[in-house]
Parts: sequence; structure tokens; C-alpha cells
Amino acid sequence: MKRKPLWRVTATIALPLMLTVALTVALWFWNSIIFFVVLPVTLAVCIYGVWKITHIYRTMRTVLQAASQQLNIKDQAAMTAFSLPVLLTSAQGEILWYNDLFQKQVLQSEEALGEQLEVFTSGRSIEELQKKSVCEIVCKDRHYRLHITPVVQKNTKLWAIYFIDITAHVELVQRYQDSRPVLMLIYIDNLEELMQNSRNSERAQISGKVETLLEDWSNAVGGVLQRYDDDRFIALFHQKSYETIVAQKFNILDRVRSLQVGEHNHVTLSIGVGRGESFSEAETMARQSLDMALGRGGDQAAERTKNGYDFYGGLSKGVEKRNKVRTRIVASAMEKLIAETDNVLVMGHRFSDLDCLGSGCALVSLIRQMGKEAHLVVNRQTTLASELLTRYDVAGKSDYFVDGETALHKIGEKTLLIVTDTQTPTMLEAPQVYQQAPQTVVIDHHRKMVEHIENAIIFYHEPYASSASEMVSELAQYMSHDPLSRLDAEALFGGIMLDTRSFVMKAGVRTFEAAAYLKKCGADTVEVKRLFAGSMELYRRKSDIISTVYMYRNKAIAYHEEGGTDIRIAAAQAADELLSIQGVDAAFAMFPEGGGVNISARSMGDFNVQLTMEALGGGGHLNMAGAYLADTALEQAQERLRAVIDEQMKTLETTLSHHGVGQDPQQV
Repeated sequence: MKRKPLWRVTATIALPLMLTVALTVALWFWNSIIFFVVLPVTLAVCIYGVWKITHIYRTMRTVLQAASQQLNIKDQAAMTAFSLPVLLTSAQGEILWYNDLFQKQVLQSEEALGEQLEVFTSGRSIEELQKKSVCEIVCKDRHYRLHITPVVQKNTKLWAIYFIDITAHVELVQRYQDSRPVLMLIYIDNLEELMQNSRNSERAQISGKVETLLEDWSNAVGGVLQRYDDDRFIALFHQKSYETIVAQKFNILDRVRSLQVGEHNHVTLSIGVGRGESFSEAETMARQSLDMALGRGGDQAAERTKNGYDFYGGLSKGVEKRNKVRTRIVASAMEKLIAETDNVLVMGHRFSDLDCLGSGCALVSLIRQMGKEAHLVVNRQTTLASELLTRYDVAGKSDYFVDGETALHKIGEKTLLIVTDTQTPTMLEAPQVYQQAPQTVVIDHHRKMVEHIENAIIFYHEPYASSASEMVSELAQYMSHDPLSRLDAEALFGGIMLDTRSFVMKAGVRTFEAAAYLKKCGADTVEVKRLFAGSMELYRRKSDIISTVYMYRNKAIAYHEEGGTDIRIAAAQAADELLSIQGVDAAFAMFPEGGGVNISARSMGDFNVQLTMEALGGGGHLNMAGAYLADTALEQAQERLRAVIDEQMKTLETTLSHHGVGQDPQQV
């Protein structure tokens, strides 16, 4: 049984004494005669109490010293005169003895006999210390390295613990870490687009305002900023300054976004952060981080870390920023690659939809026109665009499609794999095909993911495009002298309609140009619309999901408890349809699958569902995303979703209240 510390024992006597004194004083105001009668008794009790406390203290100290006497005289003298603070504890961790240095330096002249060791070792018990023999702790704002050794005397095992003050060393290491350099590459996302019709003076004015904001921001935390192009800056900070920036959640993004050009346009920044052992390494990591920030749509900061990337910001919608020069360059490079290959495999993501399948089919047709063997890797049982597959089968083009196992046998030394509508290896229709392919090309429009394909010869990534079908439609205009067939044009048109929700969401100028080209190639919009037709069973499942909907912070959440065939399509369509409800700025439809829960997320652009799904391990676009929660029940999935929504809204509200962002308060 552990002995109570001295202060607990004395408190049991001292508190009644204090209460007695207080009551005696109160008698003076009530009845002075009784007061003088009680006063001698109170004084006697107080004297006895003080004597008792002193006696207990002396007795406990005598007992503890007697316990420490188990050391022989030579050991006692050595430990007393030892040049480091040292204490002696029992096997139960009770402090039995310590030398003068320990009392003076560690305890700062206080008493600790009878106390438990955990009080002075940051909560570490004697059992924990025995396992490590050496550890570091903090006691009274000082850092110590502890060395513990057993002391066996008269068949009793005690523990001697030596305290080495390493405060100066810890502070030196901290100063070193705080002074490590952090390099940032800063890019004005949309300066060129904002100033297309502006005079040079206006361009210089807005650029100067951005530079002033950046200089004030960097100077406030002791950083250095230097412009090296019209829309590019480089900044250097110490690690301690960077921690302040992170604590402020890169509020410079909000300050710059408050700069308005015209009625609806705001300036945005992308920031890439790099930290490394050298400036060269930091600069390389900063470039990778900036590419990632731009690939996710801009208006955010990204930092490359050992475990992936950390992101800050990303509140606004991406601004369409593309030119056909890059499309021509990519088309030319792909033509050369295809000409040097023996065969080409095209592959999209699992549960392929119209955009994935449509862009893949069109690519196979283009490559075959160039005289090369080409196939699309697809799983007929799990595709969500079976109607499009049927049309190609009816047209006599069923040889376009192969499964993953067949594709593996077609891979040779000069096989080219083209990945479309995804960039994540784990999301591919047949990951083993990607692993075996000697060279890869990626065509994707989703915001860049942390685990993206990094070894691609060509990484054609346009987060501002509406769909992969739009990107392939543009490539087709430069890769082939012959127009696309009507079937291919309708496949691409269907992909564009799916991802833009019939040209409502994320449909830019280039989207309509691509649609016009496909229309010119013979695409029939009525036939395209029939690609979206579903069965009566699918309609019932969609209705079942919608019937469960409930509102949470202007978000519609619905679910299906059983899952089953076509449920993935039904959930996506249900989420789309829920957006038509007044007051809904985002919709989430979920269903169980494989021991976990799938979530389809949609928004009209006022709420960033990509950030929501990324927090749950998924990803996607600002207005279309998804996630899979493994080993999770449906109710748990809803709780996690609501918690993420709460955190996302809290972050947004805090940002807006602190910085007065010039945008809709619902826009996350």
C-alpha cells in the first residue's frame, strides 16, 4: 500500500484547525462572553495541532531516512557528495532520500520525501523508467535526462535515479530547428486572365497591390520576399516564422482574394512550400508542392512532407485557364509515342462511367486510325455505362474491349498504356496492368491527388477542363485528319454531359467548343440523352434513397441500407437530384458495400465537396466527389460525415470572420 504524501496527512489536521479558528472568530460577533470562554480551548487545540503536524513530519522523515540507511556508509557518502542531483526510491516509486543538489536544483529547495516519483518525472512511473534506463523529462520548466540504476542492500531493492540537466542543450536544438529555412514559391493564379482586356497600367496596379500584401505579410513574420516574374515570387522564412504562418492558416490567401477586379473576379494565389536539408532540396520540394496546388485548382498552399502533402486554403472555384498551345504539344507528343509502340492499352477507373468509357473508346478509335493495335480495358460486369458498351457491340466493335486478365497477356516491351479520367493507381480498372506496362500516359481532369501516377511520360492534367471527354475531343482535332465517327462523337458528348450535368456545372468556353466539334462530327443529342436512360428498378432504387433524405446544415444526406445491383448509379443520380431542392448547397448519398460505405457527393459549387471527401479518404472535384469508408457501418459513416461538415464549416466561418473574404459565406 502506498503511503500518503506528507501534505495530504497534514491537511487532515490543518483543515479542522482552520475551521475551528474561523468559528471562534465568528463567536466574537455573536456573543463576546462565549467567545472568551471558547478562546482558551481553541488556542490549546491549535497548539496541539501544530505539535502533531511537526511530530508527524519528524516521524515520517525518520522512517524514510531509516529506509535509506539500508545503503552502507560508503554508498551514502558517495551519493551525498555526488556532483549530480540524485534521489533514492523504493520499488513502489516512493521517494526515500535525495542529496542536497537534488533539493536545491530540481526541487528548488522544496521538500519531496514520501512523494511518488511520477510527480517529478512527467508522469512516468518507476516501472516505465526501469524499462528504458535512460529517458528525458521536464520538471519545473527544466529538461533532464534520467539515468536509473538498481541499488541492492540487505536483500532490499532500491532505485537510484540521476538527474542530468540538459535544458541548455534542448534550447540550443530548438533554436537550431526554429532557424531552419523554409522556401516558398508563390504564383498569381489568374493574373493573365484578369488582365486580358486591361491596360498595362492596370496590370501593374493590381500586381503592385498583390506584391504589397505579400511584402507586408512576409515582413510581419521576419521573412524575405523577392519577385522574379510578373506573376511569380519566391519567399524565405525561418521555421519558427513558418509555424506562425501555419497557425494563421495562410491568411495571405484570404487577403489577396479580397482584391477584386471587375464585378466578379478575384485575385488568387497558389503557394508551394519546401523544406529540406539544403536550399536545393527545399526548392525542388517547393516546385512539387506548387504543381500540386495548381493541379488541385489553385487558390491554396501545399507543402510536400514525408507522409504526402498538407493543404491550406482551396476555398474558391477554379478559374478556366487553358490554351490550345499545350493541347497541340501533347497531341504531337502522343502521336510520336504511339508511332513507336507495338500496341496501346487504354484504361480508366473502376466502375467506369460515361466520361471514362466515352473518352477511352474515342482514344481506341483514334489510335486504330493511326494503324496501331489498341484495346480498352474494362470490366463489363461493373461498368456504369453498359448502354454505351452495347452500342459499340451492335456496331461490330466489341473487339475494342478486353478485361484485365487478357490485357496482361498483351503487354510487351513496346506497349503504351494510356490512363484516362483518373490519376490514382489504386482507382484503376486493373492496377496490375499499370504495374506491368513499360510506359504510361495520363489524361485526367480531376484535381491532383497526393497518390497520383508519378512515372508518366506524359501527364496531361487539366483541372479546369469539365471532363476527360472534353480533353480527348480537343486532342482528336490534332491527332487525326479524319473526323470522329458518329458513335465516338456521341460517346464523348455523353461524357461531357455527365460531368457537366447537361452543361450546367463547370462548362467553360472550351467545353462548348468541344461540344460544337462533336456536333459537327454527327453527334445526335437525342441519342446521347438515351445513353442516360435507366431501368425501372434503377428508378425505384433512386427513389428509395431520396425518401431517406434529411437536412444537416443546408446539406442533404440520404442513404440506402441494403446496397445491391445498380445502387452506385442510383446513389449518384439521387445526389444530383437532391441538389434541385431549395436551400440545399450540397448532397450526399451513401450505401453499404463490401463491409464499408460508399459516399457520392455533389454540390452546385457553393460548397467544396472535394475537401469533405478528402477528409474521409476520398477525393474528386469541388462539385463532384466520392469516398469509401472501409470497415464502417452506415450510421458511423453518417456521424463521420456530419463531423467533417462541422469542421469544414467551422474553418470557413473562422476564416471569413477574421479576414472578411469577398465571397459567398457558404463557398468552401
